[in-house]
Formats: sequence, structure tokens, C-alpha cells
Amino acid sequence: MRIACGAPGRGLILFLCIVLLPLTAVSAGNDRSKERLAMVTEQIVARGVKDPVTLAAMREVPRHRFVPLVQAASAYDDRPLPIGHGQTISQPFIVAYMTETIQPGPGKKILEIGTGSGYQAAILAAAGAEVYSIEIIPALADSATQRLRKLGYAAVRTRAADGYYGWAEHAPFDAIIVTAATEFVPPPLIEQLKDGGLMIVPVGSPFFMQTLMLVQKTGETTTSTSLMPVRFVPFQRAE
Repeated sequence: MRIACGAPGRGLILFLCIVLLPLTAVSAGNDRSKERLAMVTEQIVARGVKDPVTLAAMREVPRHRFVPLVQAASAYDDRPLPIGHGQTISQPFIVAYMTETIQPGPGKKILEIGTGSGYQAAILAAAGAEVYSIEIIPALADSATQRLRKLGYAAVRTRAADGYYGWAEHAPFDAIIVTAATEFVPPPLIEQLKDGGLMIVPVGSPFFMQTLMLVQKTGETTTSTSLMPVRFVPFQRAE
């Protein structure tokens, strides 16, 4: 590599070395902890997230390992990023806000609908929760499973399936987090919430602004609270 980059008449190779080496360093050799600390301070705490468990998880999990290499330089930016297959990794603040809202922690069993790249599942696991995550796109489910295992979050259980039906064999759940916009809350997910359980879900048309809703189950009754306007990718169903 050193000879190729320095050899006369190899300007193209020199250019490629300059461009590719930083990307390699970003993906493997640099844990980017300073960027994570700044992300938490400037994007998350500054907007009112206070839960220490959530903040510790956001400081710990290497977000840059959950985005495609071409997006790695932007991993800690204050915005969502594409991860392929028409899906995105949510804005850091939204991940933290949704996490804080469902109150994760040791002993909590949480179902996630929409694994994506695995980042939200890793945050929940870092918060001490027992995590079950469903992804309808097989390629994303497979890559997220491998990524989570490689990064030490092997305890997260993943499944390629239609999230509308939840994961009944592991119900009831203390909380459910839905990371795609649905026009109504799927009844099977409400059924799989334990008494006193919480669900956070973006509700509304996939083509317009949606509302992030907090659903709480008490006995046979559910109550819904509007939290904030959001924009999520559509909730996909199996054909």
C-alpha cells in the first residue's frame, strides 16, 4: 500500500488511498467515543432526555457500526440515514426519546417491530432489557443479526417475519417499540402487552407527517397519548 501510493505515475491509486483509508479507519479502528459524547450532550440532553439508563446506552453503542460504510462519516449527525432497502436508521434524538419513553432496564422484556440495522435493539440491550426484534425484510434481518452478534449483543433475539403479528410465544411484553409508521395500532401487539405495559408507535399515513403515540394498557383498557409529530418509513406487511 505504501509503495503503490507513493509510486510515480500512480496518481489514480494515490487518490483512492486518500479517499478509502479514512473510511476504513472510521469503520474499524476508531471507536468515535468523543462524537458519541457530543451527540448525547448536544442532540439528546439538550432536547430534554434525562433518563440515565437511556443516556448511558446512547453513549455506549457505536452508532457508526450500524450504518453502511458510505454513511459512516455522518453516523453521529442530527438526522436519519439510509441503510438500504428503502429503510433508515432513525435520528439519534428520536431513538433516545423512544427509548426513554418505554422505560427500559434490567428485567424488562421488550419487543421491537422493525429491526433495521439493529441499532435500536442494541440500545435497548445496552439498557439491560431482554430484547426481541422482528424485521420483515430478510436481508436486513440477517445482516442485523450478524452485526449484533459481532458487536456483543448476541442476547438480542431476532426474527424475519411480519411484525403485525408480534411474537406471541414470548409475550407478554413490558413494552413494545414500533419503528415504522402504521395507520392504526395492530391489535395483536396490544394483546401482547402485559397489564401496565407501554407501546410507542408512529401512527398516520406513510406519505405525510405522523404522530408518535404512547399506548398504555391497563387491564382490558388502552389509553393513547400524542407525543410529537414525526416522519417514519411505512410499516410493511407480508403479501
